[in-house]
Amino acid sequence: MTTTLVIIDAANVVGSVPDGWWRDRRGAAERLRDRLAEHGVPGAEGPVEIVLVVEGAARGVASVPGVRVDAAPGSGDDRITELAAEAVGRACLVVTADRELRRRVGELGARVAGPRTVRGPR
Repeated sequence: MTTTLVIIDAANVVGSVPDGWWRDRRGAAERLRDRLAEHGVPGAEGPVEIVLVVEGAARGVASVPGVRVDAAPGSGDDRITELAAEAVGRACLVVTADRELRRRVGELGARVAGPRTVRGPR
C-alpha cells in the first residue's frame, strides 16, 4: 500500500475558527501541528505522510515526528500547489477551504477536504 500525501494549508485551517489565532499565528500553527502529530488525519486510510505548509509569521514552526513542516518561501497556496504537482501518481489529499486552491490542486488530481477534517474540537 502506498503512502498518501496529506498537505495541510495551515493558515486556512487555523483561520477557520475565530479563537484569537491572529494574536499568535506561530503558536496557532504549532498547536495544529501538535494535534496532527497526536491524532493524525481522521478518516485517512492506510499510511499517511503529513505536510503542514506554513507562511508568514508561522515560518519558524519546526517539524516533529509524524508531521513535516514546510515553510513556504512566498505564497502558501503556490507551495501547496507545487507539492501536489510533485505528488502526481501518488494519492494526495489537500486540506483547505480556499476555493481557488481547491480548484488548482484538483486539476492536478489531488482530493480536497475542508478544515473540519483536521481542526478537531474547538
